[in-house]
Amino acid sequence: MQKGRILCLTSNFPRWAADATTPFVLHLAQDLQALGWQVDVLAPHASGAQRAEVIDGVRVERFRYLWPACQQTVCYQGGALVNLRRNPLNKLKLPALVAAQILTTVHRLRKGHYDLMHSHWILPQGFTGMLARRIQPIPHVLTVHGGDIFGLKGELMAGFKRVSLRDADAVTVNSSATAQAVHRVAPGVRRMARIPMGVSVRPLDARQIALASQIRARHRLGTGPLLLFIGRLVGEKGVEDLLLATHRLRQHRPGVRTLIVGEGPERAALEQLATRLGGPGMATFDGWVEPADIPAYLHAADIFIAPSRSAADGWIEAQGLTILEAMAAKTPVIATRNGGIIDAVQDEATGLLVDERAPEQIATAVERVVYDANLRQRITANAVMCVQSRFSRESSATAFSELFAQLIEQRPPGWSGRPRRTQRRSQ
Repeated sequence: MQKGRILCLTSNFPRWAADATTPFVLHLAQDLQALGWQVDVLAPHASGAQRAEVIDGVRVERFRYLWPACQQTVCYQGGALVNLRRNPLNKLKLPALVAAQILTTVHRLRKGHYDLMHSHWILPQGFTGMLARRIQPIPHVLTVHGGDIFGLKGELMAGFKRVSLRDADAVTVNSSATAQAVHRVAPGVRRMARIPMGVSVRPLDARQIALASQIRARHRLGTGPLLLFIGRLVGEKGVEDLLLATHRLRQHRPGVRTLIVGEGPERAALEQLATRLGGPGMATFDGWVEPADIPAYLHAADIFIAPSRSAADGWIEAQGLTILEAMAAKTPVIATRNGGIIDAVQDEATGLLVDERAPEQIATAVERVVYDANLRQRITANAVMCVQSRFSRESSATAFSELFAQLIEQRPPGWSGRPRRTQRRSQ
């Protein structure tokens, strides 16, 4: 029986099937639908994407905000914050994006008979959702993912964030670091819930098992170890520190190799650094890979490294989904004490923590994991239990589902195009 209908607002969503753009938004929509909700996604259009389609069972509509389509460069390709930082001229396109999103949201709310609106990221979705429900009242949940609260500094942006957060009926955050940042910017929000985004805890299928063996055979040198990084190749992800640590390790452990998976503006510079430090055998760059192949890479590696740094604009790692995926894969994790990472990676218990910009500490931690079998077994066993109990897709969707149901039940009569008595009957 259907629990209700949700309009999901987001600035990033897979542009086509198998696209790696923010798959967690798609996954949450899928998991909510499995629990009985109908989720319709409204996202900006991107060059090469369809205006409307169904991806893995989830309906998505993409609104245009500039013509021709190639001019729509605010979102995707790393996200709006990255694109605004990379090209300040994208700021001139923001008014068109916001106006188009407001108009399309209001149109959908009036025609769709929705029970609740769920906005991912404060700006622009939380702000446009706030304005849209002035015209078409509806319960509103605003999910903060981290970059949206840590980035976009300045009094004007802080003001937009503050009114958006305080207007929402509930604000969800993915980590303790994100919660603290929200409290600093907007003390007194109506309701806050800490609901991390979840990751899959399913075992590998036969294809992924075979692929993991192929990856390990192709990239691991002798006795190893094979170190792995997965993520955007940007400065704040700290890949430079990983390469420096690998170089240090190779002085007495020549079999160590680092595998870098991902794309980004820093790739060319990082490849040059790797070649300068240790030649072509020290590190390999596999670039972008299919999302379905990520678990195979995690299982193929000996150690997963997440050397995130705090960025100059205030960005920190709010949660780190790939870290959780590595923990679920029973791959030992070494990560920096950065942002929300410490919620999952507890030093000496579920992984090892190092300071930011400290390649020597990364190298030492790698040696500990390689040499100390008891440590390795302890942190991997604890990590799996941690992810299964607190960070699975199932637990995340269940928490969102319960929050949505409570807000819909508590809403004043007449808040939605769907009559209240019909809503009660459907739950």
